[in-house]
Amino acid sequence: LMSRGSLIIFYEDRNFQGRSYECMSDCPDMSSYLSRCQSCRVESGCFMVYERPNFMGNQFFMRRGEYSDYMSMMGMSSGIRSCRMIPMHRGQFRMRIYERENFGGQMTELMDDCDNIQDRYRMSDCMSSQVMDGHWLYMLVGVKSPSYYMDSGPLNRSFREMGMSGMRFMSMRRIMDMC
Repeated sequence: LMSRGSLIIFYEDRNFQGRSYECMSDCPDMSSYLSRCQSCRVESGCFMVYERPNFMGNQFFMRRGEYSDYMSMMGMSSGIRSCRMIPMHRGQFRMRIYERENFGGQMTELMDDCDNIQDRYRMSDCMSSQVMDGHWLYMLVGVKSPSYYMDSGPLNRSFREMGMSGMRFMSMRRIMDMC
């Protein structure tokens, strides 16, 4: 079964002006294609875009749609410097969240979306996690802020390493066939 490819088009200027660059997969450094990037259009699929090269810095989730001036829409301080294509996951979703770093303290297993982990699971804090199945987005509740992408694999980081220390009341969402 062939799946539809993913495609995102980046533009140097706002409102889809200036030179453009079409991307269908991961791109660790866009500066070799565009001197700057201030708008984009997601034709198909889902992507995470990053403010710094090599998938570093603040990251934002983008699904199919037009983003004529995402810097002001999302509060980005600089343009997009790298992007990662999110493959579609079919099957179950499963992740474990832990009260303390290094998988310590209370452990809770999630298999569906959760709007507020502290309220739902009565956890005082959530400092580390391990994704078993699927692709997930972590977000702060009630604030317009970056989201954080996690998928299964050997690398399971603490939130502090992801630059999320001191952030609480997070929601977890499955990245499903919504793109």
